[in-house]
Amino acid sequence: MTVAVSLPNPSLWRFGRPVGLAALILLLGFLTLYPMAMLLYGSLHSTPPGIAGAFNLNGYTGLASAENAAVLANTVGLSLIKTVLSLALAILLAWIVARTDTPASELLEVLITLPFFIPPILTATAWAMLGNAQVGTINLAWRWLTGTDGTLVDVYSYGGVIWHMMQYSTPFIFLFVVDAFRAMDPSLEESSRMSGATRWQTFWRITFVLMLPVTTSAFILSFIRGMESFESAVFFGTPVGINVITTEIYNLITQRAQPDYQAATSLGFAAMALMFLLLVLQGRLLRGRSFTTVTGKGYQPNVTRLGPLRWVTFAICVAFFLLTVVLPVGQLLLSSFFQFFGFYQADMLTLEHYRNVWDSSEFWRALGNTMLLGFVGATATMLLGGIVAYVTTRTRWPGRRLIDTLAWLPWMMPGMVLGIGLLWAFAMLPHAIPIYGTLWALLLAYIALGTPVAVRVTAGAYAQIATDIEECSRVHGANFWQTLLRILVALAWPAFAVGWVLIFFGIMRELSASILLYAPGTEVLSVVMLKMWTAGKPEQVSVIGLLMLVLVLLFRWVPLRFIRKRISTL
Repeated sequence: MTVAVSLPNPSLWRFGRPVGLAALILLLGFLTLYPMAMLLYGSLHSTPPGIAGAFNLNGYTGLASAENAAVLANTVGLSLIKTVLSLALAILLAWIVARTDTPASELLEVLITLPFFIPPILTATAWAMLGNAQVGTINLAWRWLTGTDGTLVDVYSYGGVIWHMMQYSTPFIFLFVVDAFRAMDPSLEESSRMSGATRWQTFWRITFVLMLPVTTSAFILSFIRGMESFESAVFFGTPVGINVITTEIYNLITQRAQPDYQAATSLGFAAMALMFLLLVLQGRLLRGRSFTTVTGKGYQPNVTRLGPLRWVTFAICVAFFLLTVVLPVGQLLLSSFFQFFGFYQADMLTLEHYRNVWDSSEFWRALGNTMLLGFVGATATMLLGGIVAYVTTRTRWPGRRLIDTLAWLPWMMPGMVLGIGLLWAFAMLPHAIPIYGTLWALLLAYIALGTPVAVRVTAGAYAQIATDIEECSRVHGANFWQTLLRILVALAWPAFAVGWVLIFFGIMRELSASILLYAPGTEVLSVVMLKMWTAGKPEQVSVIGLLMLVLVLLFRWVPLRFIRKRISTL
């Protein structure tokens, strides 16, 4: 019996593939190259977008000023110190969880990573009320306990900026290194100990060296994230004159009677160039070096028996969770029920802030915008990332390297820098393309920022799927889209779901790009919170923050629990 196989029309396929690749390149170029080009254009143009002006180098010559030198020094110094401290703390926490007999290690791992999913603006708001030198809750409690007028904590300082940045970067690095500890063959460390090395020497000469690819990648990525941090500096640095690149760009555009777009854009372009140099440095550090930690032999991770000290390590992990989650959330809850934060008398209890938020049309509009942009943005980004990952990892089509490069360009562009690039880009579009000042501007910014994450997640999932399954689909007549959706996406959907959750959280927490691209009516929750805080309404900010925390918990647990349940039934 002869079976007829329906193959796609060859001429249609030869025509459609170049068109599809061209469309993908144009889309990625619009999201990445176009704003980068407009960033360069704006740094050379003397007037704001849409206004006739001259081209000059005033923006770049201004970078050499003493003020900008201080901004650059603050940015690099704060990010470097934060990253070093976060890396040390993350390695300690990862070692405790993965390589010791500390009780409840699985629960501790969940608690340590939880701050990663909390939008930084929430913890910034909470610590601004916890660590205020005059009426901060910690200082009020300290004075009540000691009977003195002293100040225990002042977050409006360099230390405050670094501490808040660490609350996000420590769990970020922890996620990188904890699995590296588990994957390492303990025989390498045992050989070192048998040769006479102490535990400390073994850690530095064997364990730490073999983890260099992971720790170096985590260090560079955390340093870059520190360079683009906005919330920490705008809350705790700006009030006391500590400015970094992101806050300086924000101030040049939004806090002046006449915005200086040229200076802001030049600063943003310089920041992007610095990011590029950091990524090149990472590649040179690891080039030609071999770090084999996983062998073909079966093994179990080497667990250190700590004895009574296991309760000390348990306390260290719990203390981190208390400081980064319980204290901030407790402060938001406390201030939401009192008329003024810092005045916690019984006669000051009120539900007025909840009523004000409930009656606020701006809040409900921002909530709707956030949910809409979160769902649509995460879905569109994962679809785009899935297509890019397929082209770059599963084909040998011409142009795939260009596509891969375009998809990764946003790694070099902090949210604030991408925001100002897109601001120029959208403002210079023809009037027939009305993106500037609409939700489309925010959506496209979120897609650009999330595309590298989507590509990385889906490419890793595709790598686990044998190519013969895809070839079988094509032989039986399936076209590109049918194979992609019915085979690759169907088999890799758990990774797609995890990537969707990560991007959704990224959209919820994004502030730096949003603050430059929003217009009246397109505000998102993070923008509304910052506006309320600057307007002197921290109690209402606490109410909105609690609602965002509920959303965080909902989207942190429900999708991932659903994924685990579906996997267990396969």
